[in-house]
Amino acid sequence: MKKSKSARTVIYHSSIIALGFLMIYPILWTIASSLKPENEIFRNSSSLIPSFLKWENYAAGWEGFGGLTFGTFFLNSTFVTTMVVIGTLFSSTLVAFGFARVNFRFRTPLFVCMLITLMLPQQVTLIPQYILFHKLGWVNTYLPLIVPSFIGGIPFFIFLMVQFIRGIPRELDEAAYMDGASTFGIFWRIILPLTTPALATVAIFSFYWTWDDFMTPLVYLNDTKLYTVALGLQMFTDPSALSAWGPMFAMSVVSILPQLLVFLFFQKYLVEGITAGSVKG
Repeated sequence: MKKSKSARTVIYHSSIIALGFLMIYPILWTIASSLKPENEIFRNSSSLIPSFLKWENYAAGWEGFGGLTFGTFFLNSTFVTTMVVIGTLFSSTLVAFGFARVNFRFRTPLFVCMLITLMLPQQVTLIPQYILFHKLGWVNTYLPLIVPSFIGGIPFFIFLMVQFIRGIPRELDEAAYMDGASTFGIFWRIILPLTTPALATVAIFSFYWTWDDFMTPLVYLNDTKLYTVALGLQMFTDPSALSAWGPMFAMSVVSILPQLLVFLFFQKYLVEGITAGSVKG
């Protein structure tokens, strides 16, 4: 029995290690390629060990293009991502509180419509949104990237917050109401502090999705000075000329670092928010 249990344990842990290696292999390959000479990246792509470490790829990648360093793209992405996270937290929480706690006309049909939008691909609404923002004169600015997060939020985050708020006992609302609190006072003093785990989850996912977003900046931004990290990485590849693969992989590694740091420092809140929302919902 002990031998059989030990064998199962070895097989289990070996399988987990192998699966984990397969999952992180693309990242390891990107890191290795960022340190390889150009002629080795695809010629010896199966090897993760460079013949020598070419740190110049990072220097060349950071220099950027046309007088714009890659730091400009980092600052642009940081600004856009920060504003989107703030807007998403603000609007998603308010809308979710309305659906979860406030009784108003057509609440159920509106909530169903909001859920239906979860099933719509981004490409379906892309053209109508572009026409609207073009008429408003917002094309080639950050407004199309930022403003939608302040005036409606993302349906997935609203649904997540609704499920979390519904798990908070209504007796707290009634007690606050008896003490003279208004509806907004209940939201601000009672509900908002109790939704901290869910807010952390929303902030982390919003950060990831905005930082990685390529389609939205590609559609609305034309000026290179406004490019985000995703568009900056795309500039390293040129189908009609020679692509700078080494610097591109080097900047890809650098662009992953903020996401990695966010995950390492806030993974506890991420897990708490997801599990709490699923249990209480």
